[in-house]
Amino acid sequence: MSHQPAFDHPYLKDHKIQMRPSYHPEGRVFDDSKVSTESKERKNPITQLWHVNDKCPEGTIPIRRTKEDDVLRASSVKRYGRKKHRAIPQPRSADPDLINESGHQHAIAYVEGDKYYGAKATINVWEPKIQQPNEFSLSQLWILGGSFGQDLNSIEAGWQVSPDLYGDNNTRLFTYWTSDAYQATGCYNLLCSGFIQINSEIAMGASISPVSGYRNSQYDISILVWKDPKEGHWWMQFGNDYVLGYWPSFLFSYLADSASMIEWGGEVVNSEPDGRHTSTQMGSGRFPEEGFGKASYFRNIQVVDSTNNLKAPKGIGTFTEKSNCYDVQTGNNGDWGRYFYYGGPGRNENCP
Repeated sequence: MSHQPAFDHPYLKDHKIQMRPSYHPEGRVFDDSKVSTESKERKNPITQLWHVNDKCPEGTIPIRRTKEDDVLRASSVKRYGRKKHRAIPQPRSADPDLINESGHQHAIAYVEGDKYYGAKATINVWEPKIQQPNEFSLSQLWILGGSFGQDLNSIEAGWQVSPDLYGDNNTRLFTYWTSDAYQATGCYNLLCSGFIQINSEIAMGASISPVSGYRNSQYDISILVWKDPKEGHWWMQFGNDYVLGYWPSFLFSYLADSASMIEWGGEVVNSEPDGRHTSTQMGSGRFPEEGFGKASYFRNIQVVDSTNNLKAPKGIGTFTEKSNCYDVQTGNNGDWGRYFYYGGPGRNENCP
């Protein structure tokens, strides 16, 4: 554990690993005994494929092996494990030229206008089809601070399918961070110094299994990211049992204090192969109106407030660049709290 990539960071040379957060967000816990019949299947455990061989011994952490092929697929060694610039959905002031230039498309729900100290969601897991190897499809939450210029701070976590990054079409758990709008800092998973992992059972970038099926069993994962009020680090928890590790607060400028915006939802790359919209799917590849068992969802979305309590977000906005390609629809009920369905097939007759 003490030899992980995080400690290559100059600020982490003498860092003492924190083995647990000082505080955990309190708040309404959604009681599994009150689950409606529709979502009875959420007891199904999600594991990672590598667990069939075993888990790692205590005091160590699992790290996905980087092979030569992985690096060769990247545009350069320096860019390996990094996002391209401008990959962030910018709901309000989005300049249309900026949107199209980056080729990224989103279907998200978001909140802004307050100080946020974390976010949580339960996301069902799919294996969307990717048209081109240089495209990806992901579903994640974003914890954002700063402006959308050169100084954006972002912590991101969710699941993704990215043939370029991993060399296959498996759905994988991932994290990302940056403190300068994806320019020089940050990376996926543990591919650079920064995130400190403490958990020996869950590997960043490892395949998730099983995944949801159309009109079949639904499998979902819960992700919670919150700022420890005592130490100031941003912690991540996977499911109810796995606290994975933390991003030290000194990696960030704005997020050293708090986040100013939280986003939840899907993102794909549309590289417009053959001059038409990509057919890369977002989520399940179905539009939100198809509902449970068909469309993909985020449920029980919550934010952590300044008193370190989890609560339902107020004033949720939604945003999508092209709702004929990928869309989002929010709702609210007793079992699922605040939720939304999102996604779509990409290219179709209304999205040429």
